[in-house]
Amino acid sequence: MLHLVRESAVGQILNWASKGRILPYPDQRADYVVPSKYLKGVFDSQAPTLNASTSPRPPADVNTLVDAEGVVKKTESQEGAAAGDLEKGSVDPELPPEIAAYPFLVEFDENDPDNPRNWPKWQRNFVAALVCFLTFSVYVGSAIYTSSIPDIMVTFGVSQVVATLGLTLFILGYGIGPMFLAPIQEMPHFGRNPVYIAGLFLFVLFQVPVIFAKNIGTILVFRFLAGFVGSPALATGGASLMDIFPMESAGTALAVWALGAVFGPIFGPVVGGFAAQANGWRWPIYELLWISGASLLLLAFFLPETLGSTILLRRAERLRKLTGNEMLKTQTELDATADETILDVAWLNFVRAFQLSAEPAILFANVYIGLLYAIFYLWFEAFPLVFGDIYHFNLGLSSTPFLGFVVTGFMTFAVYLSYNKYYFNPRMMTDPNFQPEARLELGVPAALTIPISLFMFGWGARESVHWIVPIIGASLYFPGVFIAFQVCLNYLAMIYPQYAASIFAGNDLFRSTFASVFPLFGAAFFKRLGLGGGSSLLAGLNILMIPLLMLLIKYGARLRAQSKWTPGH
Repeated sequence: MLHLVRESAVGQILNWASKGRILPYPDQRADYVVPSKYLKGVFDSQAPTLNASTSPRPPADVNTLVDAEGVVKKTESQEGAAAGDLEKGSVDPELPPEIAAYPFLVEFDENDPDNPRNWPKWQRNFVAALVCFLTFSVYVGSAIYTSSIPDIMVTFGVSQVVATLGLTLFILGYGIGPMFLAPIQEMPHFGRNPVYIAGLFLFVLFQVPVIFAKNIGTILVFRFLAGFVGSPALATGGASLMDIFPMESAGTALAVWALGAVFGPIFGPVVGGFAAQANGWRWPIYELLWISGASLLLLAFFLPETLGSTILLRRAERLRKLTGNEMLKTQTELDATADETILDVAWLNFVRAFQLSAEPAILFANVYIGLLYAIFYLWFEAFPLVFGDIYHFNLGLSSTPFLGFVVTGFMTFAVYLSYNKYYFNPRMMTDPNFQPEARLELGVPAALTIPISLFMFGWGARESVHWIVPIIGASLYFPGVFIAFQVCLNYLAMIYPQYAASIFAGNDLFRSTFASVFPLFGAAFFKRLGLGGGSSLLAGLNILMIPLLMLLIKYGARLRAQSKWTPGH
C-alpha cells in the first residue's frame, strides 16, 4: 500500500519536498546499486558497479561515460558532434550490432514492478475502482442538478429554460474540456495524475460559489467551469485503464468504467431529489461537494500515475541526478520535438478531431451516440412530467424510477461480457477472414431495444396504466445505449488506433454538445407533442439509424480502404 501512496499526488509532493527521504524509491536509498548499463562506456560492456552511497559522483554539468578504467568525461566542447547524435537517438554506425540501439535508454526491465502492466491483480483492480469512482463523482454532477431546477426557478424568478442552463452548461463544459486538457495527459512531463487531481480540486472548489450564489449568473458560470475542469475524468478515464490492463482484459475494464460513467447521471436525480425536497435547491450541490470532496481525498493519497512514459521519465530524472550521466534518456525524450509546446499539442489534437469527424465511420458513431446521449438527458425533463404530473410522485420519489436503469444495467453488462468471452474474442483470434466491422454486429439487436423502450415509456405513461409500465419501458433503453457506446467506440479504436485520443475527444465534444441542447427544449417538446408523440418521433429517429449501422457493417471495409487515416496509407 505504501507503493500506492508514494506514486500518488501527495506521495510525489512528499518525496520531492524531502529529497527522497520520505517514501523513497529504490534508487533513492543508500544501498541502491546502479545497474551497469547506465554507467558503462559506449564500447565497453564490462563497467564496474557503483554503489549509490559510496560511489564518487561525476560532475552534473558534463556527459559522463564510465569504462573499465574509470570515469571518462565528455563535455559538449570535446564531443559535441557525438553527444549531439546520441541526443537525437542516433549512434555511431561503427558501433557493434549488439549496442546499435541508444546505449543509455531508460526503459522498463522484464517483469519490472514499476510497469503498470506488471502490477499485481489486486492493485490494478483497486486503481480501476478509483478511476471509476473519480468518473462517477464528476458525472453525477450533471443530473444531480435537475432536482434543484424547480426551486431555482422560484428563488431567482427565472424561467425553466434559464434554470436548465445550469445542466446544459455543465455538460457543454465537459465536452469542450477534453479538447484542451486531455492532450496534456498524453505528455510524459505531466502524465495523468496532475491533471486529474488539479481538475478535481478545482471541481470541488467551484461548488462553493454555486452553493452561496446570490444570482443565477454565478450559478451558470461556475457550473460551466466545473464541467470544464472535471472533464479529464470523463474523457481519459478509459485511457488510464488501458495503461494498466493487458489487451485481453482491457475490454472488460472499459465496460466496467463505462458502467460507472452511465450510473453517474442515473443516480444523480435519485441522490438529489430527496435533498432538494427537504432543504431546497442548494442541498443537491452540497451532496455533490461531499461526493467529489471524498473522491479528492481518496485519490490524492492512493491514485498512482499510470502512464508508463511518465513513470520512466521520472526514473530517468532520478538516475541522471544520481549518476551525473545526462545522456540517460527515455524513448519519449529522444523522440520529442524541441520546440513543441502544450498549445501546439492541444491545437494539433483539436484540428485532427474535426478532420477525423468527416470520416464516414466516425461521423456515424458521433451522430448515433450523440443522439442516444441527447435523448438520455432529454428524459430528465420527461420523468417529472410522467411521475410528478401523471402519477403524482413527490420530488424525491419522482427520481426513483431512474433506478430501473441499474437493474437492466447489470443484466446488460453480464450479457456483454459473456458475448465477448465466449463468442467475439474466440472468433477474433481464430477467424482468418475476421474484419473489425464484426465488432458492430451486436449493436443491431441491441439497437432494437431503444425504440421499444421509447414506445413503451411514451404510450404507457397514463393514469389508467400502472406506473411500473413506463419504468420498465425506460429501463429497456439502457441495453441499447450501453452496447452502442461499447461497439462503436471499440470499433473506432480498432480501425484508427493511432488516433484514438483525438477520436474520443471529438466524440465527447460531439455528444456533449447534443446533450447540452436537448434539455433546453425537453419540457416544451413533450408538452407540445405529448409523451406518446414525442417518444414516437425519437423512436423513429433511432429506427432510421439501424439500417445505417447495417450498411456500415457491410461496406465499412471498403470505406476504410479509401481513407487516408487508415494505418498504412
